[in-house]
Amino acid sequence: MTRPRLATLAIIVVALGVIAFALSGALLNLMIFMMIIALAAQGWNILGGYAGLSSFGHAAFFGAGAYAMAVLQTRFGVNAWVALVIGIALGALVGAFIGFLSFRSGLKGSYFALITLAFAEVARIVANSTNFTGGAAGILLKLQNGLPYLQFADRRYFLLIALGFVAIGLVVSWWLEHSRFGAYLVALRENEQAAQALGVDVFAVKMKAIAISGALTAAAGCLYAQNYLFIDANVAFGSWISIEALFAAIVGGSGTVLGPLIGAIVLLGLGELTKGLSHGIPGMDLMVFGVILVLSVAFSPNGLVMLMKSLGLRAPAKEREA
Repeated sequence: MTRPRLATLAIIVVALGVIAFALSGALLNLMIFMMIIALAAQGWNILGGYAGLSSFGHAAFFGAGAYAMAVLQTRFGVNAWVALVIGIALGALVGAFIGFLSFRSGLKGSYFALITLAFAEVARIVANSTNFTGGAAGILLKLQNGLPYLQFADRRYFLLIALGFVAIGLVVSWWLEHSRFGAYLVALRENEQAAQALGVDVFAVKMKAIAISGALTAAAGCLYAQNYLFIDANVAFGSWISIEALFAAIVGGSGTVLGPLIGAIVLLGLGELTKGLSHGIPGMDLMVFGVILVLSVAFSPNGLVMLMKSLGLRAPAKEREA
């Protein structure tokens, strides 16, 4: 059962890699952005999808990675790859910090969601008013093409790196579905009190989940900073990334391996298509996001992945009836 699943994931990643070398211009930039959002959505999915701890403030992790990437390179001359590793580690630490304060206080449900939003907003205000982070002016990274700088004249190579991180996210999600730790997460999501009664260390499991979630989302922030070579507080810690990560995971299928990736591709693809058809009318893509979310919750509450699975199972049944 497990080998075909891994083979399917490998085929999907390879197919996306092949597509990458057929793209250029605006489509290439769009796919890079899709992979960054998919990675952030994978981070949200670990916590909100598998563990059932919905977050409204994943911008805190995204921004931690983005600022670590930018500050370490511009102020301390740290190598881009080293800054990337530190940024990912910082995301995990921020997750552990928020988790320790929240879980020790017994916060869950809407209270946990709001406290994550509060942390992200506080981080945005601090970054916006501190000279060390560039204040309101933000931080502009130096353009230096080359593998040591994680910048490339041919942006398809950067897309492959982003795709590699998404592949890591897929493997992590697959591992969760086939590991004891993943089973603990699902048990917490379904009934925390019952899981605790059966001997699950609820606090430790939650802490590991939020640390992994923070690391993946921080990786997305690092890639964003290195791709666009500019960040400020409203970009790094803005509510937009929390919303897009949440939307992509829910629409694609929270608590599934492929859900965040499919959700990011569908949402951003339809958003760009809407912009083109509406000749750039402001807010049209956001309207499409809202419509898709409403339709998804109404007709496919388990996401597009589960919808496709159910349709795939029903087709053979109809054939047998015929």
